[in-house]
Amino acid sequence: MSDIARSDTARSQMAAVSEDPGRTLVVSADEGLVDDLLRLASAASVELVVVPEAGAARGTWGGAPLVLVGDDQAAAVIDVGLPRRRGVVVVGRALDDPAIWQRAVSVGAEQVAFLPEAEGWLVDRLADSADVGATGLVLCVVGGRGGGGATTLAAALAFAGLRRRMRTLLVDADPLGGGIDLVLGGEDAPGLRWPDLASARGRVAPSALSASLPEVDALTVLSWDRGDLLEVGADAISSVLAAGAKAADLVVVDLPRRTDPAAEVALAMADRCFLVLPAELRAIASAGRVASGIAGLTSDLRVVVRGPAPSALDAEVVAQALGLPLAGRCRPEPGLASALERGDPPGRTRGPLATLADALLADVAGSRSAPGS
Repeated sequence: MSDIARSDTARSQMAAVSEDPGRTLVVSADEGLVDDLLRLASAASVELVVVPEAGAARGTWGGAPLVLVGDDQAAAVIDVGLPRRRGVVVVGRALDDPAIWQRAVSVGAEQVAFLPEAEGWLVDRLADSADVGATGLVLCVVGGRGGGGATTLAAALAFAGLRRRMRTLLVDADPLGGGIDLVLGGEDAPGLRWPDLASARGRVAPSALSASLPEVDALTVLSWDRGDLLEVGADAISSVLAAGAKAADLVVVDLPRRTDPAAEVALAMADRCFLVLPAELRAIASAGRVASGIAGLTSDLRVVVRGPAPSALDAEVVAQALGLPLAGRCRPEPGLASALERGDPPGRTRGPLATLADALLADVAGSRSAPGS
């Protein structure tokens, strides 16, 4: 196809999208890549709108249910200042190019798909794009050091969601954490755990996922069992989180401190990630290493500081030392340790932890609903 013919086609497709905003947008001038995406879209029974230049996508960028950005245009998307939005996937071919991940983070992409390896996943993702319903907030929580309080904050954020009448899914993505269902006192609740979903690939029906998972105090939970499985692949967590974000208004993910491929997927999908640590010098040193490993994988990383501060370190000083914005601070909560031992969920009742979680969630929800978000 000539450049002139392709330009004419793009113009006609752009005109069509103004009448039908439900089509997936492709931003790429790579003819081979576009042809492959058209083939995959045909398999998914969906139509595409193809725009060869990032600047020409401005009028259709916000309205498309899914945007596939060819890696040839990823840098241009940043240069022309297209706003961050949900449902962006960067598509490339160079598996050995680490810079593509940095470009994807800068664009605000939820995933990087490499062809031909990800063809099956893309067909499913394209099919999902036909359902233009809103997706839920995705929040990640990671500890700055061992015992830093990430799991406790993740549970508290989930209960904050319930207080806002949000359908909420709490996901334990830390295989060495012992199982977040124990923290909730829900280890005997019937339903699927990660070992049952570890082989999930492609599209998972949102309603089926919600119906199959344990429920503790009206909170839907995906945790580990006490078996030997210690790893879930990126395909599985991508499928589960995509379904969870459609089934729930809020998805909270408790992450391990050392990132694995599954954690990288969750970080890329997150609206915000909270790095939790106590106000201690050694914790700052440890959290600095954690932050350096995840900062390039997520679009919004902020610090939550737990008190008390044995050396009188102020929360702002902790955040400045890490070079990250301060999301909030939490005063000590009397009786929290004994409550956890009893299986009494943290943050379910009134106290400093619940107050912090309510404020953090309100801030994220407000940011998403703000114009241009």
